[in-house]
Order: sequence, then C-alpha cells, then structure tokens
Amino acid sequence: MDFDLTELQILLLNSAEKFLEKEVKNLIREIEKSDSGYSPELWRKMAELGWLGIVFPEKYGGIEGDFTDLVLLVEEMGKALFPGPFAATLISGLAILEYGKEIQKDQFLPDLIAGNSLIASALLLPDPAMGAITMDEKIVIKDDHFIISGTRLFVPFAHVADWLLYSADTDQGPVILLIDNKTPGITTTCMDSIGANKPCEIILEDVVVPISSLLGEMGQGTRIVNKLQSWGALTESAYITGMLEQVVKMTVEYAKEREQFEKKIGTFQAIQHKCSDMITDVDQSKLLTYEAAWKLSHKMPATIDISMAKSWASDASRRVSFMGVMLHGGNGVSEEYDMQLYFRRAKSSEVTFGDGDFHREIIAQELGLQG
Repeated sequence: MDFDLTELQILLLNSAEKFLEKEVKNLIREIEKSDSGYSPELWRKMAELGWLGIVFPEKYGGIEGDFTDLVLLVEEMGKALFPGPFAATLISGLAILEYGKEIQKDQFLPDLIAGNSLIASALLLPDPAMGAITMDEKIVIKDDHFIISGTRLFVPFAHVADWLLYSADTDQGPVILLIDNKTPGITTTCMDSIGANKPCEIILEDVVVPISSLLGEMGQGTRIVNKLQSWGALTESAYITGMLEQVVKMTVEYAKEREQFEKKIGTFQAIQHKCSDMITDVDQSKLLTYEAAWKLSHKMPATIDISMAKSWASDASRRVSFMGVMLHGGNGVSEEYDMQLYFRRAKSSEVTFGDGDFHREIIAQELGLQG
C-alpha cells in the first residue's frame, strides 16, 4: 500500500480545509438548532466544489475519484463537524451507480452530484423490544406497481430528502425501491438524537410506487443493503477519525494552557499518558480506514477491512471523546466550548452503520468462526 498523497489529493485537502474553516466553523451551532439540520446554501457551495461527485464518473458530472479521495475528504469534514446528509446521499448514489438501470442513473446521478437532490436510505426495521407503535409490514405487487406499508427508523435526514432507498421483503425476495418522498401515504417524524445527524422515523401507509422504482433485480435487496452498510461504515470511520483528530488537538492545546497547582496540566505525567493513548487510538483508526479505502479503490475484497476500521473507530470514538471531556474538566461540557459538540457527535457516530460489536460479528464471520 502506498499512502503518499497525489498532487490532486493535496489540492483537495488544502481546498477542503480552507472551505470548511471559512464556511462551517461559525455555523455549526446555528445549523444544529435548525429544523433542517443542514444548510442548503452550504450544500450548494459544496456541490460546486465537486465533492458530491467525488467517486462518480465524469459522464454524470462526477470527478472520477476513488474511495481514498473520499476518505481524505470526509476526514476533513469530521474535523470541522460538517453537518448534513453527505454520507447518506453519497452511498445512496453509489448504490444507484452499481445496481441501477441506465435510465435510473441518468435520472438520479446528475441531480445528486449537482446538489439538487437528496437521497436517504430507509433500511432499519423497528425492534419489537423498543415498544414503538409501527405500521404492519406489508408489500403487495399488483399489475405494474408496488403497494407498501411499513415503518423504518433512524433514517438520516429523511425529513429533507427528495427520495428514499427503501428496503422491503416480497414473496419474490428482498428488494430495494427508489421512492419519491412526496408520494401520498408517507409520514416523516424527526427523532431525538444526541448528535446533529437528524435521524427520522418514516411510516408508509398503502404507498403506491411503480415497478420501475425497483433498484437492481428482484431478490437482490440483501446484497444492496450489505453494500450500503459497507460504504456507510467506511465513510463514518473516516468522519470519526477526523473528529477525534480535532478532539486530540483541542485537548493537547488545552493541556498546554490550563494551570493547576501553579503548573500547566500538560506537565503532569498522568495527563501526558492519557493524551498519548488518545493519539495512538486515532492513528490506528486512520490506518485501518485508509487501508480499507485503498483496497476498495483497487477493486480488492475489503469487507473485513471495513469492519476492522469501523469497530476500532466506534470504540475509539467513545474512549477519545470521553477523555477529551474529562481532561477539559467542567469546560468539556460547557456549551461555550466546542468539546461538547464533538463528544455528542462522536457518541452518535459510534453506532451509525454499526457499533464495534456489530462489526466484530462481521469480522468473526469473515474468519469462518460462525456456524
């Protein structure tokens, strides 16, 4: 593996750092408190930079990048706590690129890359143990359309999405459907979240969608869901890595300035060792994420690598963000300081696209340890 950055990647990082510093830093709190959870103006500017097309072919308006480019960009987003449905929309677009018919690619990808369309993945069914009131799951194929009833939870930014990637089981096997979010019978409700990722509950009640909304083939739904999960886990690992890099930076700077017992707290060995553990955790997350992205970019199997990256990143998000709060003392939870923003988002990202235990199960399966 060669982790040396190309000239184009260096340009990408430099431009991303400048853009995020200028456009995002002072808007985080405002956007978090907004109903939408993202800035349409910021989204438009980001699209103009080509970020939404980073891994898409030029024929649809993309810039022909690879997964390493994507990880580098998302890592910078994590440092700045970039708010919005970037990962949700991008992985949905990747599913359309890989499994969609040409007419679907022509319909969805140019608008997505131009920043004119948001897509959310509605994949997670309610767990009966949660005690939620849900719509009974039902999907009927009649003539040239589907009739769907059901509930999906934790759908990121579904309240502002134009389209939904909806997973469902039919008598012909699992399917993924592209559903216009304005279709009659769809109800969307934002759920409470410790982070700023705006998870939603969507309820479909006798929603009618055409057969042409099918992504891929009948019975191919599980394969597509697994790909969405994998791409999402890699993207979230990169975002976590960027967040935690910033947490370490803020904590080290604070330790160099904060005084206790007439000494900078960074001179105490206990503090030094905690900061050392933090940066070691972050560096491991970065290396695992880069390795997984490199393999995907070179068309190599990367299932186990992505799960290794996400399991480590998820656990590290908890350890590093907690230590950052602890070493900041009371300032770590003060709304005036940024640390609490990173702590809350890190906790949310820990479970997004699977927590550490979820991905350790995948690793075990890949090792042949499950029956």
